[in-house]
Amino acid sequence: MESKATRPTFEQAQLHLQLYEMRREQKLRQARDWFFANYFANNLDEAMRIAAPGTENGTYYMMVVSYWEQACALLNYGLLHEDLFFETSGEFFGVWERIKATLEEGRKRFSSKVYLAHLEKAAKRYETWIEGRSPGNLAAMRQFMEQMRPKTMRA
Repeated sequence: MESKATRPTFEQAQLHLQLYEMRREQKLRQARDWFFANYFANNLDEAMRIAAPGTENGTYYMMVVSYWEQACALLNYGLLHEDLFFETSGEFFGVWERIKATLEEGRKRFSSKVYLAHLEKAAKRYETWIEGRSPGNLAAMRQFMEQMRPKTMRA
C-alpha cells in the first residue's frame, strides 16, 4: 500500500510496535542471530545442508523467514504503514537478500508458488523506495552483506 504523504495511524503504529516486541522474544532473537551468522546459501541444496528440516537450524530458519513473511503480509495488506516499516524494519531486506538465490528452486521443488511471496513483494518495493530516498544505498548495503559471507563462500 502506498503511504506517501500520509502519517501512520495510531493502529498502524500499535501494530508496528507489537511486531517489534515479538522480535525481542528470546528464541526468535537466537534464531535471528543464527540466521545472520550462518545462513549463506547459493542454491537449495546448500540451504538444505545449512538448515535442514527437522534440525535446530531448520527451525531457526523457519522462525526467521516466517516471522518476516507474516510482517510483510501485514504490510502488503495495508495494515502497516509502508514508510514507517521501511524506515525502521530494514532487517527484513537482509533476510530477503540471503534467501532470494534459493527461492525459485525451492518453490519448484515444493510446488509452492506463494512461498515467501509477501517477503518478496515487500523487498521489491523496498528497493524502489530506498533508491528514491537514498540513491546508492542498496549497492552499498549489498556490498556490506557480501563482506559478511565467510571468505570460502564468496561468489
